Amino acid sequence: MNIHAIRAIYRFEMARTWRTLLQSIASPVLSTSLYFVVFGSAIGSRMVAVDGISYGAFIVPGLIMLLLLTESISNASFGIFMPRYSGTLYEVLSAPVSVVEVLLGYVGAATTKSVILGLLVLATARLFVSFEIAHPLSMLMFLVLTAVSFSLFGFIIGIWADSFEKLQIIPMMVVMPLTFLGGTFYSISMLPPLWQTITLFNPVVYLISGFRWSFYGVADVSVAVSFAMTLVFLLVCLATVWWIFKTGYKLKN
Repeated sequence: MNIHAIRAIYRFEMARTWRTLLQSIASPVLSTSLYFVVFGSAIGSRMVAVDGISYGAFIVPGLIMLLLLTESISNASFGIFMPRYSGTLYEVLSAPVSVVEVLLGYVGAATTKSVILGLLVLATARLFVSFEIAHPLSMLMFLVLTAVSFSLFGFIIGIWADSFEKLQIIPMMVVMPLTFLGGTFYSISMLPPLWQTITLFNPVVYLISGFRWSFYGVADVSVAVSFAMTLVFLLVCLATVWWIFKTGYKLKN
């Protein structure tokens, strides 16, 4: 294991975050805080409890998951796209660095940034709403596992995209709608039976449901199923990355 290579890639990616603190850290935290102000405080005070939980507290896990998905994809996709765009990635590929070491560097940095943002938003949420975490270890597990999975997904998008416009297509037109329709602001039990069934085909439902369970002990779907779906997505992403490096897709030209 080439520890020096992993550290070099990881530190380079993290240094970009510290150079752009306003854009990388402050902006996502501030924008998510606005959701707490509008939905948690203003609208939440006029709504009844959901599953025995105040509405302001109910949306906390969903909003953290919304931030986690978007930031994990953004950090990882931009992190690998820019070296491809500038051509410096080929220097990394020609160096004695394995696929595992490249992933640990790029995906590890993206995961770290996303987890930091998730924890910052979690702390910020306490300024607006009161909530408790029933299963803190499970919460951290879902937080890290989701960040790793979607950082891998973002890594794949960064290799697939060949323009800045293409880099935003899947996050904005696929992931964002699925997140909003995945129970971020509501419980799927509030939907008509037909739409409850349709919603179960949305993979984000399982992520938000499992994460919400770690806070309040209530979930729209089984926690075991949520955990299994997250693992399946992680394995699919790993298999896709392995195929990309094995075939040289978008890397050899």
